[in-house]
Amino acid sequence: MTAATDPANDRELVLIRLIDAPPEKVYRAFTDPELLKQWFAPMPWTITEAELDVRPGGTNRFVMRSPEGELYPNQGVYLEVVPNEKIVVTDAYTEAWKPSEKPFMTAILTFEDEGGKTRYTARARHWSVADREAHEKMGFHEGWGQCADQLAALVAKF
Repeated sequence: MTAATDPANDRELVLIRLIDAPPEKVYRAFTDPELLKQWFAPMPWTITEAELDVRPGGTNRFVMRSPEGELYPNQGVYLEVVPNEKIVVTDAYTEAWKPSEKPFMTAILTFEDEGGKTRYTARARHWSVADREAHEKMGFHEGWGQCADQLAALVAKF
């Protein structure tokens, strides 16, 4: 496991994991809404809704629910999709290239085959250093790390 701030980019946070499953399974867990709901929020948070139109320009929408029942809608657009290899999604747009009110980040997710396992790298690139710092204080490393553990446990089942 690796979680770090990239010193070459002061607006980027990075998480790297080796997951004991092939890239096809890991990619599927990111692109199937029913699977995404099972692991994408750090427990005891949950995902109550997910709409994934996995193609460049397609909508990526999900709703996180806090343990107290508060709902946090998230909406973005896929920028790049390479099946089983890479997903790039941003909240700079909400849908159909409609600019969001306050862009926060672009996520670059890669899935590299390593002998039947997946080198999963998640890069969160922020619009400002302040946004990166806020995301770090929100618990990026802990939360995304916990989600990566949940992802690994899920893909081990299918």
